[in-house]
Amino acid sequence: MPDRTGRFLDPCSFPAKLPTVNKGNVTMLHGKSALITGSLGGIGFATARALAELGADITLNGFAAPDVIEARLSDLHALGVRARHHSADLRDPAHIADLVQSTTAEHGGPDIVVNNAVVRYFGAVENFAPEQWDEALAVNLSAPFHTIRLALPGMKQKGWGRIVNMASIYGMFATVNRIDYVTTKTALIGLTRAVALETARTGVTCNAICPGTVLTPAIDWRLRQEMQRDGTTFEEAEENFLAVRQPSRRFVKDANVAGLIAFLCGPCGEDINGAALPIDGAWAAGR
Repeated sequence: MPDRTGRFLDPCSFPAKLPTVNKGNVTMLHGKSALITGSLGGIGFATARALAELGADITLNGFAAPDVIEARLSDLHALGVRARHHSADLRDPAHIADLVQSTTAEHGGPDIVVNNAVVRYFGAVENFAPEQWDEALAVNLSAPFHTIRLALPGMKQKGWGRIVNMASIYGMFATVNRIDYVTTKTALIGLTRAVALETARTGVTCNAICPGTVLTPAIDWRLRQEMQRDGTTFEEAEENFLAVRQPSRRFVKDANVAGLIAFLCGPCGEDINGAALPIDGAWAAGR
Protein backbone atom coordinates (compact mmCIF):
# COMPACT_ATOMS: atom_id res chain seq x y z
CA MET A 1 0.00 0.00 0.00
CA PRO A 2 1.38 3.45 -0.81
CA ASP A 3 2.14 6.14 1.73
CA ARG A 4 -1.20 7.88 2.03
CA THR A 5 0.44 11.12 3.17
CA GLY A 6 1.48 11.51 -0.47
CA ARG A 7 4.97 12.51 0.50
CA PHE A 8 7.75 11.73 -1.92
CA LEU A 9 5.73 9.14 -3.75
CA ASP A 10 8.79 7.10 -4.57
CA PRO A 11 7.43 3.59 -5.19
CA CYS A 12 10.13 1.58 -3.46
CA SER A 13 7.74 -1.31 -3.01
CA PHE A 14 7.34 -1.60 -6.78
CA PRO A 15 10.64 -2.80 -8.26
CA ALA A 16 10.82 -1.45 -11.79
CA LYS A 17 10.67 -3.70 -14.83
CA LEU A 18 14.06 -2.53 -15.84
CA PRO A 19 15.00 -1.70 -19.42
CA THR A 20 17.56 -3.63 -21.38
CA VAL A 21 20.04 -1.23 -22.93
CA ASN A 22 22.07 -2.01 -26.03
CA LYS A 23 25.21 -3.54 -24.59
CA GLY A 24 27.23 -2.05 -27.40
CA ASN A 25 26.67 1.34 -25.80
CA VAL A 26 27.75 0.50 -22.25
CA THR A 27 30.36 3.27 -22.24
CA MET A 28 28.19 5.95 -23.88
CA LEU A 29 27.93 7.88 -20.59
CA HIS A 30 31.21 6.74 -19.05
CA GLY A 31 32.67 9.58 -17.01
CA LYS A 32 29.27 11.25 -16.61
CA SER A 33 27.42 11.61 -13.32
CA ALA A 34 23.64 11.46 -13.00
CA LEU A 35 21.57 12.83 -10.11
CA ILE A 36 18.01 11.50 -9.99
CA THR A 37 15.57 12.68 -7.35
CA GLY A 38 12.88 10.34 -6.07
CA SER A 39 14.87 7.41 -7.38
CA LEU A 40 14.54 4.48 -4.99
CA GLY A 41 11.82 2.80 -7.02
CA GLY A 42 9.52 3.01 -10.03
CA ILE A 43 10.44 5.37 -12.86
CA GLY A 44 13.21 6.94 -10.80
CA PHE A 45 15.12 3.73 -10.20
CA ALA A 46 14.41 2.43 -13.69
CA THR A 47 16.06 5.62 -14.95
CA ALA A 48 19.01 5.19 -12.61
CA ARG A 49 19.49 1.65 -13.87
CA ALA A 50 19.18 2.67 -17.54
CA LEU A 51 21.78 5.43 -17.15
CA ALA A 52 24.09 3.17 -15.15
CA GLU A 53 23.92 0.59 -17.93
CA LEU A 54 25.27 3.30 -20.22
CA GLY A 55 28.19 3.90 -17.83
CA ALA A 56 27.01 6.88 -15.74
CA ASP A 57 27.75 7.14 -12.05
CA ILE A 58 24.56 7.58 -10.05
CA THR A 59 23.34 9.61 -7.10
CA LEU A 60 20.05 8.26 -5.78
CA ASN A 61 17.71 10.35 -3.65
CA GLY A 62 14.63 9.50 -1.64
CA PHE A 63 13.39 7.90 1.56
CA ALA A 64 13.23 4.17 2.21
CA ALA A 65 14.29 1.54 4.70
CA PRO A 66 18.07 1.00 4.90
CA ASP A 67 17.85 -2.47 3.39
CA VAL A 68 15.95 -1.11 0.37
CA ILE A 69 18.57 1.60 -0.16
CA GLU A 70 21.38 -0.92 0.14
CA ALA A 71 19.71 -3.23 -2.37
CA ARG A 72 19.35 -0.42 -4.88
CA LEU A 73 22.99 0.59 -4.50
CA SER A 74 24.16 -2.99 -4.81
CA ASP A 75 22.17 -3.37 -8.02
CA LEU A 76 23.92 -0.34 -9.50
CA HIS A 77 27.37 -1.32 -8.24
CA ALA A 78 26.96 -4.66 -10.01
CA LEU A 79 26.85 -2.71 -13.27
CA GLY A 80 30.36 -1.42 -12.62
CA VAL A 81 29.50 2.20 -11.80
CA ARG A 82 29.85 4.29 -8.69
CA ALA A 83 26.56 4.84 -6.87
CA ARG A 84 25.59 6.72 -3.76
CA HIS A 85 22.44 7.74 -1.89
CA HIS A 86 21.58 11.14 -0.45
CA SER A 87 18.49 11.57 1.71
CA ALA A 88 17.92 15.26 0.93
CA ASP A 89 14.52 16.58 1.97
CA LEU A 90 13.55 18.40 -1.21
CA ARG A 91 11.31 20.80 0.65
CA ASP A 92 14.47 22.44 2.03
CA PRO A 93 16.72 24.43 -0.34
CA ALA A 94 19.67 23.87 2.02
CA HIS A 95 19.27 20.11 1.63
CA ILE A 96 19.13 20.49 -2.15
CA ALA A 97 22.33 22.54 -2.08
CA ASP A 98 24.08 19.80 -0.11
CA LEU A 99 22.73 17.18 -2.52
CA VAL A 100 24.26 18.94 -5.52
CA GLN A 101 27.47 19.95 -3.76
CA SER A 102 28.14 16.47 -2.42
CA THR A 103 27.49 14.99 -5.85
CA THR A 104 30.04 17.41 -7.24
CA ALA A 105 32.56 16.44 -4.56
CA GLU A 106 32.11 12.68 -4.94
CA HIS A 107 31.21 12.23 -8.61
CA GLY A 108 32.55 15.34 -10.27
CA GLY A 109 29.24 17.09 -10.39
CA PRO A 110 25.88 16.14 -11.90
CA ASP A 111 26.25 16.11 -15.68
CA ILE A 112 22.70 14.73 -15.84
CA VAL A 113 19.85 15.86 -13.61
CA VAL A 114 16.52 14.06 -13.62
CA ASN A 115 13.93 15.85 -11.49
CA ASN A 116 11.59 12.98 -10.72
CA ALA A 117 10.49 13.38 -7.09
CA VAL A 118 6.86 14.30 -6.56
CA VAL A 119 4.15 14.71 -3.97
CA ARG A 120 0.48 14.62 -4.85
CA TYR A 121 -2.78 15.08 -3.03
CA PHE A 122 -6.41 14.85 -4.04
CA GLY A 123 -9.21 17.29 -3.37
CA ALA A 124 -11.28 20.17 -4.71
CA VAL A 125 -9.72 23.63 -4.62
CA GLU A 126 -11.92 24.93 -1.82
CA ASN A 127 -11.07 21.94 0.36
CA PHE A 128 -7.38 21.77 -0.44
CA ALA A 129 -5.16 22.14 2.63
CA PRO A 130 -2.77 25.11 2.31
CA GLU A 131 0.08 23.13 3.82
CA GLN A 132 -0.35 20.44 1.16
CA TRP A 133 -0.32 23.10 -1.55
CA ASP A 134 2.90 24.58 -0.15
CA GLU A 135 4.54 21.16 0.03
CA ALA A 136 3.60 20.34 -3.56
CA LEU A 137 5.02 23.65 -4.79
CA ALA A 138 8.23 23.02 -2.84
CA VAL A 139 8.86 19.45 -4.02
CA ASN A 140 7.34 19.45 -7.49
CA LEU A 141 8.45 22.86 -8.71
CA SER A 142 10.87 24.71 -6.43
CA ALA A 143 13.11 21.67 -5.94
CA PRO A 144 13.68 21.27 -9.72
CA PHE A 145 14.38 25.00 -9.95
CA HIS A 146 16.99 24.86 -7.18
CA THR A 147 18.58 21.67 -8.49
CA ILE A 148 18.88 23.13 -11.99
CA ARG A 149 20.11 26.47 -10.64
CA LEU A 150 22.89 24.79 -8.70
CA ALA A 151 23.90 22.17 -11.28
CA LEU A 152 23.86 24.40 -14.36
CA PRO A 153 27.12 26.32 -13.79
CA GLY A 154 29.11 23.07 -13.76
CA MET A 155 27.34 21.83 -16.88
CA LYS A 156 28.05 25.07 -18.72
CA GLN A 157 31.69 24.96 -17.68
CA LYS A 158 32.01 21.48 -19.18
CA GLY A 159 29.99 22.42 -22.26
CA TRP A 160 27.67 19.44 -21.77
CA GLY A 161 24.65 18.62 -19.65
CA ARG A 162 21.27 16.96 -19.71
CA ILE A 163 18.31 18.09 -17.62
CA VAL A 164 15.11 16.05 -17.69
CA ASN A 165 12.05 17.19 -15.75
CA MET A 166 9.37 14.63 -14.99
CA ALA A 167 6.16 16.43 -15.88
CA SER A 168 2.95 14.54 -16.66
CA ILE A 169 0.18 14.22 -19.15
CA TYR A 170 -1.60 16.49 -16.65
CA GLY A 171 0.92 19.16 -17.51
CA MET A 172 -0.63 19.22 -20.98
CA PHE A 173 -4.28 19.31 -19.92
CA ALA A 174 -6.16 19.39 -16.64
CA THR A 175 -8.35 17.13 -14.56
CA VAL A 176 -10.49 17.63 -11.47
CA ASN A 177 -9.46 17.37 -7.82
CA ARG A 178 -5.74 17.48 -8.65
CA ILE A 179 -5.02 21.19 -8.31
CA ASP A 180 -1.51 20.76 -6.90
CA TYR A 181 -0.44 18.19 -9.46
CA VAL A 182 -1.90 19.91 -12.52
CA THR A 183 -0.49 23.29 -11.51
CA THR A 184 3.03 22.13 -10.70
CA LYS A 185 3.36 19.82 -13.69
CA THR A 186 2.14 22.55 -16.05
CA ALA A 187 4.59 25.01 -14.51
CA LEU A 188 7.39 22.46 -14.79
CA ILE A 189 6.93 22.45 -18.57
CA GLY A 190 7.24 26.24 -18.53
CA LEU A 191 10.42 25.97 -16.47
CA THR A 192 11.76 23.47 -18.99
CA ARG A 193 11.17 25.78 -21.92
CA ALA A 194 12.74 28.76 -20.18
CA VAL A 195 15.88 26.82 -19.24
CA ALA A 196 16.15 25.35 -22.74
CA LEU A 197 16.20 28.80 -24.33
CA GLU A 198 18.82 30.05 -21.89
CA THR A 199 21.07 27.05 -22.53
CA ALA A 200 20.49 26.63 -26.27
CA ARG A 201 24.11 27.42 -27.22
CA THR A 202 25.86 25.84 -24.25
CA GLY A 203 25.77 22.09 -24.93
CA VAL A 204 23.12 21.69 -22.24
CA THR A 205 19.60 20.50 -23.03
CA CYS A 206 16.49 20.63 -20.89
CA ASN A 207 13.39 18.58 -21.69
CA ALA A 208 10.21 17.48 -19.96
CA ILE A 209 8.75 13.99 -20.06
CA CYS A 210 4.95 13.70 -19.85
CA PRO A 211 4.00 10.14 -18.94
CA GLY A 212 0.46 8.91 -19.01
CA THR A 213 -0.70 6.43 -16.41
CA VAL A 214 2.01 4.22 -14.98
CA LEU A 215 1.08 1.44 -12.56
CA THR A 216 2.42 3.03 -9.39
CA PRO A 217 1.62 1.91 -5.83
CA ALA A 218 -0.92 4.74 -5.59
CA ILE A 219 -2.82 3.54 -8.64
CA ASP A 220 -2.57 -0.07 -7.55
CA TRP A 221 -4.17 0.98 -4.26
CA ARG A 222 -6.97 2.80 -6.12
CA LEU A 223 -7.67 -0.26 -8.25
CA ARG A 224 -7.83 -2.51 -5.20
CA GLN A 225 -10.18 -0.07 -3.50
CA GLU A 226 -12.44 -0.33 -6.55
CA MET A 227 -12.26 -4.12 -6.38
CA GLN A 228 -13.45 -4.06 -2.79
CA ARG A 229 -16.16 -1.48 -3.47
CA ASP A 230 -17.59 -2.95 -6.68
CA GLY A 231 -16.67 -6.60 -6.40
CA THR A 232 -14.64 -6.54 -9.61
CA THR A 233 -11.50 -8.43 -10.45
CA PHE A 234 -8.21 -6.54 -10.69
CA GLU A 235 -8.30 -6.94 -14.47
CA GLU A 236 -11.80 -5.44 -14.62
CA ALA A 237 -10.79 -2.55 -12.37
CA GLU A 238 -7.74 -1.95 -14.56
CA GLU A 239 -9.86 -1.99 -17.72
CA ASN A 240 -12.34 0.50 -16.24
CA PHE A 241 -9.54 2.77 -15.10
CA LEU A 242 -7.74 2.85 -18.45
CA ALA A 243 -10.90 3.06 -20.59
CA VAL A 244 -11.26 6.80 -19.92
CA ARG A 245 -7.53 7.49 -20.20
CA GLN A 246 -5.12 5.72 -22.52
CA PRO A 247 -6.37 4.52 -25.92
CA SER A 248 -3.72 1.78 -25.75
CA ARG A 249 -5.70 0.31 -22.82
CA ARG A 250 -2.49 -0.57 -21.04
CA PHE A 251 -0.31 1.12 -18.47
CA VAL A 252 2.80 2.94 -19.60
CA LYS A 253 5.85 0.91 -18.58
CA ASP A 254 8.29 2.67 -16.29
CA ALA A 255 11.10 0.97 -18.24
CA ASN A 256 9.93 2.73 -21.41
CA VAL A 257 9.94 6.11 -19.68
CA ALA A 258 13.47 5.37 -18.48
CA GLY A 259 14.47 4.38 -22.00
CA LEU A 260 13.26 7.70 -23.37
CA ILE A 261 15.28 9.56 -20.75
CA ALA A 262 18.36 7.50 -21.60
CA PHE A 263 17.87 8.40 -25.28
CA LEU A 264 17.73 12.11 -24.43
CA CYS A 265 21.00 11.75 -22.53
CA GLY A 266 22.75 10.07 -25.46
CA PRO A 267 24.29 11.65 -28.56
CA CYS A 268 21.11 11.35 -30.61
CA GLY A 269 19.29 13.56 -28.11
CA GLU A 270 21.51 16.61 -28.51
CA ASP A 271 19.07 18.48 -30.76
CA ILE A 272 16.00 17.80 -28.63
CA ASN A 273 15.72 20.80 -26.35
CA GLY A 274 12.77 22.50 -24.69
CA ALA A 275 10.39 19.69 -25.61
CA ALA A 276 7.47 18.32 -23.61
CA LEU A 277 7.41 14.71 -24.75
CA PRO A 278 4.29 12.63 -24.12
CA ILE A 279 4.66 8.92 -23.51
CA ASP A 280 1.05 8.08 -22.95
CA GLY A 281 -0.41 5.43 -25.25
CA ALA A 282 -1.97 8.19 -27.46
CA TRP A 283 -3.89 9.78 -24.58
CA ALA A 284 -2.93 13.36 -25.49
CA ALA A 285 -3.62 12.70 -29.17
CA GLY A 286 -7.30 12.35 -28.45
CA ARG A 287 -7.69 15.56 -26.46
